[in-house]
Amino acid sequence: MYKVKFYKGDYVTRQQKANKDKAVAYVEHHFNSSSSDTASYAVVVTGSNASRTSKNWGRWYANAVATFVGTRVAGDNGILVGGWNGRGDGNLKHTVMPAILLEPLFASNPQHADIIRSESGQTDLARILVESIQRFFPAGGLIGFSVGHKYKKRNPDDRGAVLAGGGNEADYAEKVLKKAALMLEAVDQIDAARTVRVMQGEKLLLETKVDEDAQIVWDAERGLLHIPE
Repeated sequence: MYKVKFYKGDYVTRQQKANKDKAVAYVEHHFNSSSSDTASYAVVVTGSNASRTSKNWGRWYANAVATFVGTRVAGDNGILVGGWNGRGDGNLKHTVMPAILLEPLFASNPQHADIIRSESGQTDLARILVESIQRFFPAGGLIGFSVGHKYKKRNPDDRGAVLAGGGNEADYAEKVLKKAALMLEAVDQIDAARTVRVMQGEKLLLETKVDEDAQIVWDAERGLLHIPE
């Protein structure tokens, strides 16, 4: 079973509280921004002292988002250890559990901003995050969530980057995390088996468990998704 707790306050305080609560994993959600409105990649920041689990978790998440959006990953196969010239390191390095800082899409990219603002886009991003947590922390436990920029004592009005077309980074990051929290806490039984889902927009057409090593093949010519028994 999973339980989710949102942490507020300055970044060091959030991490210290999560440590005290013995959270098994910690996620801080941001969206990227650039002076270019065509910037497009997915990346995850890990602390300079990140564990192997943090790095592998971050890479998995970044690559899953890149596949969803149809873009590439940046950094070292999707991760930046120690952040952008140190930016982001302090948001994570005080944790004693695996921790990642998400930068899945660009608020400054109009196409990405449309995804960020949409209910379906938020749901997809939440689902990817939940799947990453289930994959790397299958035994369940307390998951710490932190909304980047928002709820800081030192800068209470900070909301991060402005989205192309309107809106603020932090408000939409919080929407994604809230959706992910509902999904995680709805998991009744931990199942380490791999899950395959077929979606049409927000509608779930198929969900089935398969072996972790099963090779799933999409035959575009025949319009056939082959899932081994």
